[in-house]
Amino acid sequence: MRVAVVGLGTMGAPMARHLLEAGHQVTVHNRTREREQPLAARGAARAATPREAAAAAEAVLTCVSDTPDLLAVLEGEDGAAAGLEGGGLVVDCSTVSPAETTAVAARLAERGIGFVDAPVSGGSEGAERGTLTVFAGGEEADVERARPILDAFSGRVTHLGPPGAGQVAKAVNQVMIAGTYASVGEGIALAQAAGLPADALVQALAAGAAASWVLDNRSANMIADSYPLGFKVGLHRKDLGIALDEAARHGLALAVAQLVAEQEDGLIADGHGNEDVSALARVPR
Repeated sequence: MRVAVVGLGTMGAPMARHLLEAGHQVTVHNRTREREQPLAARGAARAATPREAAAAAEAVLTCVSDTPDLLAVLEGEDGAAAGLEGGGLVVDCSTVSPAETTAVAARLAERGIGFVDAPVSGGSEGAERGTLTVFAGGEEADVERARPILDAFSGRVTHLGPPGAGQVAKAVNQVMIAGTYASVGEGIALAQAAGLPADALVQALAAGAAASWVLDNRSANMIADSYPLGFKVGLHRKDLGIALDEAARHGLALAVAQLVAEQEDGLIADGHGNEDVSALARVPR
């Protein structure tokens, strides 16, 4: 397929690389234009605006940081939607507001453009390896059209409902991992304070009921008290805000997620917002 990729950050750049490796014709655009260069060296075309990128494409893949960023790259005079013809497709791998996602999908549908919200889980490691998990929302036909794109960088694609459903599923994911990061951090802090051999303990824990992706992939950060990216604390806090808003809309109080959000607010205030979210291990120390 001819695919435009808009947003070449920690996740978007490896997604574009995997699309190239899968044989798709890729055009890239990023607000910081220098990030396009490594992909251009691999054969991607470059575009000066999202609209220009979309004009050469059957589908546009977006991967940006927040809801306002998505609206900026999709809509407006230079937005990707203006460059897509009727029958085109937008696949959004950002983590953004479910309500705004539904509204965007409806506006695009009026122009005959399909929309799939496809936020991902699996971290920067999953993006690099092409093994991400995709939570997909959209019309069934649009999700099927998107599969050749999503399959290039994912190990699992699950269609969960209409537009917006993927974003709600990602909110659930972020709520669950919030508590896991915080509890693994507390456990590591306790082990170190008590003088246990942390590396050996982690191996033992990983063979039992405490096993988790966070334990496997981020306990080394916590043991070393060093938190390279990864996934930024600030971005996870944004995601928790989306999840807490969605919970409030359904009349739910998510006490653990709220507590972790407050802990992340403290980390951000202390200058740790750009560290990996495993920096939650700083809190009990």
